[in-house]
Amino acid sequence: MLTQLTLALSKGRIFEETLPLLEAAGIRVTEDPEKSRKLILATNDPAIRVIIVRASDVPTYVQYGAADLGVAGKDVLHEHGGEGLYQPVDLDIAKCRMSVAVSVGFDYANAVRQGARLRVATKYTETARQHFASKGVHVDLIKLYGSMELAPLVGLSDAIVDLVSTGSTLRANNLIEVEHIMDISSRLVVNQAALKMKRERLQPIVEAFERASKK
Repeated sequence: MLTQLTLALSKGRIFEETLPLLEAAGIRVTEDPEKSRKLILATNDPAIRVIIVRASDVPTYVQYGAADLGVAGKDVLHEHGGEGLYQPVDLDIAKCRMSVAVSVGFDYANAVRQGARLRVATKYTETARQHFASKGVHVDLIKLYGSMELAPLVGLSDAIVDLVSTGSTLRANNLIEVEHIMDISSRLVVNQAALKMKRERLQPIVEAFERASKK
């Protein structure tokens, strides 16, 4: 009997950009999650299935063994802490950056230099806390889950910490990037216990992902 493997993926860009890596490992997902309501998708290999979860939940599913491996962004892993996870490969996909942004005209440099308390809206509270603490800046963090760009426009915050790809959404809302925190890409994460118990099945997949990501 073949050992069952479960791969956790999120919909959207990560799913799309992971497909070629899966194919390099000989794995093809048989359904499109954008067209199916199913949360567990079959593959051409009856012993490998894909579960569709929120991007922020991928590390949790892998950490607790509900999935053997998954693909998660560095932003999500940084917030999660990476506990119980082996991160063998930076897949170099779904690339963007984590930045601080403010309304055009806001004197960010002066506000930071004076050591005034900044109100910062973000989904990435741990990343923001560490970033500003390293600069000796006091911040009040306001946790939001969406429409981050709105916060400075209506006076909820002085700044935001968010992912930026092209910067077009910032520009459309009269915001400007003022500080780069880190570059983001997605990584393969593997449950540490699964790597020991299912090494024979997992190792070839990890190696195929590694080879494909370097091409």
